[in-house]
Amino acid sequence: VQLQASGGGLVQTGGSLRVSCAASGGTFSIYAVAWFRQAPGKEREFVAAVTRGGGSAYSGDSVKGRFTISRDNAKNTVYLQMNSLKPEDTAVYYCAARSISSSRWYSTLGYNYDYWGQGTKVTVSS
Repeated sequence: VQLQASGGGLVQTGGSLRVSCAASGGTFSIYAVAWFRQAPGKEREFVAAVTRGGGSAYSGDSVKGRFTISRDNAKNTVYLQMNSLKPEDTAVYYCAARSISSSRWYSTLGYNYDYWGQGTKVTVSS
C-alpha cells in the first residue's frame, strides 16, 4: 500500500487543521493506521492510532483531548483533526500503516508499522 499525507500548513496558536492520509494499492480496511510526528531535533513521537475497522482510536498524552483520529475506509483515507493547536505541535506529521488480522490491534511504536507516508509539515505560530 502507498500512503500520501496532505493537509499540513501554517496555523496560529489555538487554531485547527485537518491532515489526511490517503492510501492506494491495497485493501485499506485491513490496515491499522497511526500518525506520528517529528519536530526538528527531536525524536519521532506517537500521536494517534486507529484500528483497522475504525472501531477504536487512541491518542498520545500530549494531544489527548485536542486531536482526533478517524478513518473512512470507503475513501481509503485516515484523518487527523487537530484542534487547540500549540507551537509545540509544530512538526512533520507522518502516517503509517500495518496490515493486521486483529480488529483491536494498534501500536504506539513506529517500528511496528510497515508502510509510511512522506509526511506533511504543520507549523503553529505563536
